[in-house]
Amino acid sequence: MLARLTRALPACGRGLWLLALALLLAPLAQAADGPALKIGSKRFTESYILAEIMRATAAPAGPVVHRQGLGNTAIVFEALRAGEIDLYPEYLGTIERELLKHSSAVTPEILRAELAQLGLGLGIRFGFNNGYALAMRASDAERAGIRSIGDLARHPELRLGLSHEFLGRADGWRGLAARYGLPQRPAGLDHGMAYQALQQHKIDLVDIYSTDARIAALGLRLLEDDRQYFPRYDAVVVYRLDVPQKFPAAWQRLQALEGRISDAVMIGMNAAAEIEGHDFPRIAQDFLQPSRKTGAAGAAWRDKLFGADFWRLAGQHVFLVASSVLLATAIGVPLGVAAAQLPRLGKVVLSVVGLLQTVPSLALLAMLIPLLGTIGTLPAVIALLLYALLPIVANTASGLMQLPPGLRQAALALGLARRDRILHIDLPLCAPTIVSGIRTATVINVGTATIAAFIGAGGFGERIATGLALNDSSLLLAGALPAAALALLAQWMFDWLERRVSRWRGEAEVGPGRD
Repeated sequence: MLARLTRALPACGRGLWLLALALLLAPLAQAADGPALKIGSKRFTESYILAEIMRATAAPAGPVVHRQGLGNTAIVFEALRAGEIDLYPEYLGTIERELLKHSSAVTPEILRAELAQLGLGLGIRFGFNNGYALAMRASDAERAGIRSIGDLARHPELRLGLSHEFLGRADGWRGLAARYGLPQRPAGLDHGMAYQALQQHKIDLVDIYSTDARIAALGLRLLEDDRQYFPRYDAVVVYRLDVPQKFPAAWQRLQALEGRISDAVMIGMNAAAEIEGHDFPRIAQDFLQPSRKTGAAGAAWRDKLFGADFWRLAGQHVFLVASSVLLATAIGVPLGVAAAQLPRLGKVVLSVVGLLQTVPSLALLAMLIPLLGTIGTLPAVIALLLYALLPIVANTASGLMQLPPGLRQAALALGLARRDRILHIDLPLCAPTIVSGIRTATVINVGTATIAAFIGAGGFGERIATGLALNDSSLLLAGALPAAALALLAQWMFDWLERRVSRWRGEAEVGPGRD
């Protein structure tokens, strides 16, 4: 049995590298089938809906992909510039203040000229304005005599829960507070969760979109922007300048969306998603084909859990975890061997991989996107690989250092070189410890892989991101439960593998005596 393990080990290492490489190249093989028009969206309801309408409109002209919920403005815009997506719905005020950094209003012609210098275009005005606003419970605003943003300066006791993007935007909280002299210190909340906190009286004021369906449903009052701080946020399409040439038929079909969506229509579609529980493809279909409008109720929880996207998301999730853990194993085991053999180097290696564990996952993904010039699978796999290194490196080094010194002395007496001793004796004997580290890395990555959906890498995190945007707890569970089931499946698989490896180790230890 020892001989079998000895022969298998080098081949196993080569196999890990080859399998990981094949997994990473799989998306490229799929892309070779032909170019598809790639539409992006941000992580909030209205952006999902507009992008789905664009997808359904362009679909008869050829392959179209909706890369949904890619994150905030900066991530989606970077994806557009890098060519990861071809176009996405945006707002004039965001382009003006956040992307092109103007401090005052400029004409669309100026915006179009500046975008052209980046290889981008501005077109297809949908027909509605979705501006930023601040909102309170109407009863509280009436009692405190608050009707405008300027009135907030007299109420420093108010608790503000603002979206993280609004807190950081050039046209967001910092400029607003400076313009109005506001003394409050807001807390950062996910936009969807802020409504729930407002409803439960945990906060008093939120930032809101003027076409949000929950304004009337929650009895909110929009505060008047009495100093005209916010620009207009007319909904438009930002696209790469080569799109009309690369996808002429799809681009021509998209022109039909010009001016078709009024404020009232957009509020109705947002309500269909956030209040009635309809999915985005159905909302898009009902808008484009109103005569065939289904009017059906939102999907039941079981339908959300085992929806049509289940196997696609499961495959993406397994791919992210498997490829990252395989690569981490191929890198981490040699690093662990080096750490055990060279104690000074080992301290540095373990410190570095330990430090990587402390970097927040979203921050790491955000740093990798500009470094790699891409979003999606590649940065997600690299981030997961880095998180998987610590348990694999640490367990490999620990297992090797805990081997009895007598084994090394016996190997020296037999004339074995250090490399042969490590491959033929040390690694097989500490295999259970190494497998335990790989198991820990796998379980960690099953959970962490849900974050990858925020940069378009897919997996069950897509449902979690959408559930957060809609404040839909059933959709959150429909993403969280399959991920938890994958983690349990991985645990059981590695429990079985550890028992097998332990049995091989026992046979290896008694084998020479039988000979």
